Amino acid sequence: GSCTDSSYEDMTRAASVARQAAEKGLTVQAQYIVTPGSEQVRYTAERDGLLRDFEAIGGIVMANACGACIGQWKRHTDDSTRANSIVTSFNRNFAARNDGNPKTHAFIASPEVVTAMTIAGRITFNPLTDTIPDKEGTAVRLDAPTGREQPAAGFAVDDPGYQAPAADGTDVTVVIAPDSQRLQRLEPFAAWDGEDFEGLRLLIKTRGKCTTDHISMAGPWLRFRGHLENISDNLLMGATNAFATEGRDAVNCVLNPTLPGQTYDKVSAVAKDYKAKEVGSIVVAQENYGEGSSREHAAMEPRFLGVKAVLAQSFARIHETNLKKQGILALTFAHKADWEKVREDDTISILGLKDFAPGVPMTVVLQHADGTTESFEAEHTYNELQIAWFRAGSALNLLSKKTNA
Repeated sequence: GSCTDSSYEDMTRAASVARQAAEKGLTVQAQYIVTPGSEQVRYTAERDGLLRDFEAIGGIVMANACGACIGQWKRHTDDSTRANSIVTSFNRNFAARNDGNPKTHAFIASPEVVTAMTIAGRITFNPLTDTIPDKEGTAVRLDAPTGREQPAAGFAVDDPGYQAPAADGTDVTVVIAPDSQRLQRLEPFAAWDGEDFEGLRLLIKTRGKCTTDHISMAGPWLRFRGHLENISDNLLMGATNAFATEGRDAVNCVLNPTLPGQTYDKVSAVAKDYKAKEVGSIVVAQENYGEGSSREHAAMEPRFLGVKAVLAQSFARIHETNLKKQGILALTFAHKADWEKVREDDTISILGLKDFAPGVPMTVVLQHADGTTESFEAEHTYNELQIAWFRAGSALNLLSKKTNA
């Protein structure tokens, strides 16, 4: 379920499998969780008896929310680190996403296949050909699922979960406890100062896949989604450091060359140190940086901790736009092989911001610790409006400026 494969039609198809299983004396052989796609779907499915069909074979109906898809649940297991497999109809199966266990193999299937496999208790089960023993040991076969695109009695909902804003919010005051660890008032990000980015420190050079889960972990961290400072402690904690060596962690362990000796620390800790010293930083990545959900915090956190730019071989489209909206400069290597030139202790400058315009490339200069320099071209996909976001410090800054004007 969750946001994908959880429509009313999806529910009816899965429920048809559950209903016939109950009629044939079958129950689930593994934990079976159902997450409706919305309160309207949940309410209508309950009215039409679909939820009772799931519960009749041992299913548990959860709240219509992200839930297990982003690890925001309590998985009951005898060993949370044991290698195992789960089958879901969610749209994401990154390592450790669903339950925090990197040894969990998460397979994606349709709601009806998930239901059938849970009844069978094995992922090798083929519902088209295989049989399942009932309580008497008789081999029975599941029939093909059926479903309804729309409920016969129409959709219904008691509480849509929406409260209209005040017609005039001028006098509305939002009160936040000063010691709250879950809520924090957002402050506008600073506008661009009109200068090129010079002397940026490399925060991390990532290798391989770097999804929004790697950039901003979900699960228990989401309790801080209203507190930008606290949730920023998970910044890039799942990303693989391209400079990792034997004997040093490959994730959440990066060099801080501004401190004496070979000092390594968590990514967020190094970013905070740079920010305290008023030193801007940059993230360098490979292909499809930011793949995954549209999680806004994956762009807000680096911006909050002083990251000025992300330079990647390519971006996932939604995340690239989110970076732009938060005022982070999103650039791609004109030649992907230039990724190899970036060293762990480099100081990096980005030239051409004063002439920022659609289709006009910028120049990246690497100042290596040995005194040598290298430069190469970086491209971008900014249009005029997005360049205005950058100059204002964020899309929200620009919108607020226009609204107040």
